Amino acid sequence: MFEKVLVANRGEIAIRVIRACRELGAKTVAVYSETDVESLHVHYADECYCIGAAEPSKSYLNINKMIEVAKKSKCEAVHPGYGFLSQIPAFAKACKEKDIEFIGPPWKVLQRMGNKVEARKTADEAGVPIIPGSLEPAQSVEEAVEIADEVGYPVLVKAVYGGGGKGMRLVADRDELQRTLEIAALEAESSFGSREIYVEKFLPKVRHIEFQVLADEKGCAIHLGERECSIQRRHQKLIEETPSLFMTAKLRRYMGSAAIKIAEAVNYVNAGTVEFLVDRDSNYYFLEMNTRLQVEHLVTEMVTGIDIVKTQIKTADGQGLDLKQGHIKMRGHAINCRINAEDPGNNFMPSPGTVTRFRQPGGPGVRVDTHLYDGYNISILYDPLIVKLATWGCSREEAISRMRNALRELLIEGIRTTIPFHRRIVENESFLAGNIHVNFVDKNILELLPERVLDDEEVAAVVAVLAEQSESAGSRALVLRRESKAVSSWKLADRMRRLGKAS
Repeated sequence: MFEKVLVANRGEIAIRVIRACRELGAKTVAVYSETDVESLHVHYADECYCIGAAEPSKSYLNINKMIEVAKKSKCEAVHPGYGFLSQIPAFAKACKEKDIEFIGPPWKVLQRMGNKVEARKTADEAGVPIIPGSLEPAQSVEEAVEIADEVGYPVLVKAVYGGGGKGMRLVADRDELQRTLEIAALEAESSFGSREIYVEKFLPKVRHIEFQVLADEKGCAIHLGERECSIQRRHQKLIEETPSLFMTAKLRRYMGSAAIKIAEAVNYVNAGTVEFLVDRDSNYYFLEMNTRLQVEHLVTEMVTGIDIVKTQIKTADGQGLDLKQGHIKMRGHAINCRINAEDPGNNFMPSPGTVTRFRQPGGPGVRVDTHLYDGYNISILYDPLIVKLATWGCSREEAISRMRNALRELLIEGIRTTIPFHRRIVENESFLAGNIHVNFVDKNILELLPERVLDDEEVAAVVAVLAEQSESAGSRALVLRRESKAVSSWKLADRMRRLGKAS
């Protein structure tokens, strides 16, 4: 087993990897930016090194600095977590050139599957259904229009090197497509360094279902079942669960086999996820392959009992999988909520700042992956994900019931979060019935948005306006101020209107 591992990430995922290394007896080295000097992962690791300024390009995305720290600290391996350098072929290649084991797939696999068009071609050649559309990047406006006309509108214009919902535009007709292509190419170049785009048929009201795969250097590949990831907003996952209520034993067998075919086609090694879109008739289509650990891996761990991160580390160390497909059993049901530092009442704007109070939920079947603590400062420069809250139950109903309790107990003060938004989702009748699809949140956004409660500064501004109108209105405003902490924004607006009329 590795004696020392560099954790090339930050926040909760860095802590997750550090804990796995401890269990395996490996020491850990943490890296941090200047703004992360008090982050928990820095204190949890055996060694730590500052790698630069707060901006990711100067720290967590700095390949040379990561390699320098790995060599200086005499690490044998690097775990990239997810995000940042986890899917960057140049980083995996640099590790190999410096005799550092990259805990993930080979750099050539990262390169091939990171190219969405190449990934589609790989799936197609392996006999796995793909979404109708391009098998090569569009070379001209005319070519893109020709493909769109062939598959039928609406279509998605997507960046060849895109991911996470970025570099993607929905187009309704030919005129809009012609107007969109140049903008999409510019967005792709800005986000991913390449102007290449391709066209794909838009499939409405489909489910997003992914399969967790594990593969070793000896050619053994298995899957750990599916995760239902259909609860999304603007192509960003919000809630994941396993197993999917939509899944049948037959469909799981077919889709699991398809996921393994794709892994075997590229000689995949380590943990990865094959993602599909599935329509109402159970037709499934390859979407992409995420060549890293997924944010939502914890729900799979909860129902299978398999530690995916430890398996990653052992696989990178050359140990073969000690599991066969027949060994994998899914017990119970697990659900995960991604809690973000965002304001649902203000178009999900980021909510950086200091966490003044943090209280974790507890009880049977509750798991909290986070790096928060009282006094922790959330930076605008990093991903807004601050807590992964997961619950397990013998049934889906029990897992959801525990999630409701956990969301009630979870307390984060000092910033706005998506906790109220998640509460609305897990109480929604359609969600409870399993009637969900990738457009579910967008279609139901008004009823899912929580009533917004104004903070002290906003209340003070309202009171000041009312006080200016008249003395009587000002006196009534004092009463309103005392009540306002428990009053939603629309109710307060109505009271303002009535007070204005009275004055």
